[in-house]
Amino acid sequence: MWKTTRCMAKLPQKPKTNGTRRAAATTAAKNSRRPAPPPLLEMQNVTVIRGGRTVLHALDLTIAQGEHVAILGPNGCGKSTLIKTITRELYPLFDPATVLRLFGRDRWNVSELRTLMGIVSNDVEPFTARPITGLEAVLSGFFSSIGLGYHHAVTDAMRRKARQVMRWLEIAHLSGREVSQMSSGEVRRVMIARALVHEPRALLFDEPSNSLDVIAQMELRQTMRKLAASGLTLLLITHHLPDVVPEIERVLFLRDGRIVADGPKNKLLTAPRLSELFGTEVGITRRNGHYHLIS
Repeated sequence: MWKTTRCMAKLPQKPKTNGTRRAAATTAAKNSRRPAPPPLLEMQNVTVIRGGRTVLHALDLTIAQGEHVAILGPNGCGKSTLIKTITRELYPLFDPATVLRLFGRDRWNVSELRTLMGIVSNDVEPFTARPITGLEAVLSGFFSSIGLGYHHAVTDAMRRKARQVMRWLEIAHLSGREVSQMSSGEVRRVMIARALVHEPRALLFDEPSNSLDVIAQMELRQTMRKLAASGLTLLLITHHLPDVVPEIERVLFLRDGRIVADGPKNKLLTAPRLSELFGTEVGITRRNGHYHLIS
């Protein structure tokens, strides 16, 4: 994703012979028979109970790799539980009919899963409890830790990768600054860099614009667009409508632990549908591909 390629002048093409045409046709036929990659996420009949209460009710959901999806819902609708279920912090109620797979697998070592699906959370307080620099925070992504400890063996390759990602996100200047001394927007971009060190296939954004000021929100959304353009799959969970960047085309509505709508963004992000979702009358405007709620 961050590799630099050298521009080369086009060489004159030799005319194709019958033999080369047949070889090209054979290659194309083989490519067409290649199996499609397994879904990023596959849920069937997923029910999750917390504290004796059913929080997710028999969810059915499939998200393909390469598909950018936003899951919207009011507070208390089950978004946090859904995230923890996807990231294997919570597990569904056992039922022979239940399926929960990530990248085609139903069993994962969580550390291995983190190399394929990066998580960008707004819970950054642990990174401010002690002195941790921006570079250390990014490097800790290799170990799924909060900063670095004496037992973490950081290699030169890890340092190169961390610095490369920080340059790509235009935050190299934060390498030596302590996280506690950064703005909320700077911290959020450091957390994105931390999630990217393994070059995952997908990023899960958990309410990414919470606690950010207006400028930081705009910078965050530009970063999300850059990530989508790079080929990463984006899975966004939010109740802030402007977080749904133009590259996200599919939207799901979650309410009371159930998926109540699933479809194209232009069909669901309307005043009547959003008023029903949030339980209050709202208006909606659209500007530069972003949607905004108005009262």
